[in-house]
Amino acid sequence: MSDFDTLNAILSARYSCRAFLPDDVTQDTITDIAQAAQKVPSWCNAQPWQLTITSGQATDRFRDALFAHALTNAPKPDMEWPSSYIGVYKDRRRACGIQLYGAVGVEKGDHTASAKQMMENYRLFGAPHVAIVTSPAELGPYGAMDCGGFVTAFALAAAAKGVASIAQAAVAAHAPMVRDHFALPDDRLILCAISFGYADADHPANSFRTQREIPDTVIDWNI
Repeated sequence: MSDFDTLNAILSARYSCRAFLPDDVTQDTITDIAQAAQKVPSWCNAQPWQLTITSGQATDRFRDALFAHALTNAPKPDMEWPSSYIGVYKDRRRACGIQLYGAVGVEKGDHTASAKQMMENYRLFGAPHVAIVTSPAELGPYGAMDCGGFVTAFALAAAAKGVASIAQAAVAAHAPMVRDHFALPDDRLILCAISFGYADADHPANSFRTQREIPDTVIDWNI
């Protein structure tokens, strides 16, 4: 198998896991994943990402505190959220939601059940580990863009190791609480979380896969 085929197979196998087994990932495996992700390119090789990674009781303490906070507090992210999703972006977002809610048995129009499923974000979908990804505030969107590359590489490296993951903007939506919980400095933007562990393959939330566009949809050739 060529290097391209190997990479393509990992890309195809990776998905956003929404139900995890309680089994811990070893620290050596987590270090290997982070070391592989560290090789992504960044603006002027700044490598602006910093990770705060939990295990064991530390994950449970954060999970419980985050869920309780999200129940009674409005989102307050460090970086402004998208103002809207329109056109094909709205269509793709809606299709993902329909697939998820359909998989877990939430009927169309059942706002109570859909809200309950959404709150699973704040339980970290049962993951035994979470990585909080931060970037220096002074690097602004360029630092965030670099961290996006790192998050992608982390997810792919994890998949290559048999570790499932999901990148979560929902956690960063409660940036002040996350910052206080982990005593993170004010000069770092909380960009997202990556919940990870071993997938619960039998859980219905993991039974669907989102679709990807063909290249001709996203490439404007200038020849």
